[in-house]
Amino acid sequence: MFKYEGRFIKNEKGKVLDISGNVDAENRNIIVHSAHGRLNQQWDVVYADEWKGEPGKGELNEDFGLYVERPFYVVTAMGSGRYLDLINNRNFVIKTSNGRNTQQWYFHQQTLTIRSKYNNQSWDITSSGKSNNMQIWSTNSQWWQIFKYEVDRFVNIQNRKNLDVSGAKDVEGQPVIVHPQTKGLNQKWKVVYLDKAAKTETKGLNEEFGFHINRPFYMVSELPFNRVAEMLGGTNMVLKRWRNN
Repeated sequence: MFKYEGRFIKNEKGKVLDISGNVDAENRNIIVHSAHGRLNQQWDVVYADEWKGEPGKGELNEDFGLYVERPFYVVTAMGSGRYLDLINNRNFVIKTSNGRNTQQWYFHQQTLTIRSKYNNQSWDITSSGKSNNMQIWSTNSQWWQIFKYEVDRFVNIQNRKNLDVSGAKDVEGQPVIVHPQTKGLNQKWKVVYLDKAAKTETKGLNEEFGFHINRPFYMVSELPFNRVAEMLGGTNMVLKRWRNN
């Protein structure tokens, strides 16, 4: 005999229904266990005539705060408005908007993870959640891969750490980690869905950086010979007399 009391399903001996080992996975055994109050012992009772099912593509998952499979950018609330991006196609940094798919993300309903449009791998706290470093990794839907978007923060579901621009340094390529919640803007983010975002400029002057977009140019020294900068071997920059090459 079982009773439903305060989110626990409890038998007459005081034991409660428990997901074995606190592992949230398909076909995981459900047992009875002494009450300890963690999430693997808590249940919602939803009657069949009220069951809405899971949200589909393009629909809002209200619990996670994101639309299903609707690509978006993650933009820091710090002054630069830089975008969450990848370095070495793996680790998290902030960078100026560049239109690349390494800056594009989507929420995957079946795994409850946020995935990269670059290779469909999921947000992941390295070392199985034992670190503060962030990366993308093959999807496993363990707690260290699951984040909710709560108002203006990305929060891990278990350790409650927030997505955080390391050291609150608003500079190009600054690492993005997870960290306990603070009041800083370096933990606040705006989600900008691609279908609502301004289109990336492909021509004209970028006033912030002072260059014309996609317009080839020389860098000419002000020294008397007006030599130009040239890449040597694809890695080193040297000064050369201009030639038509």
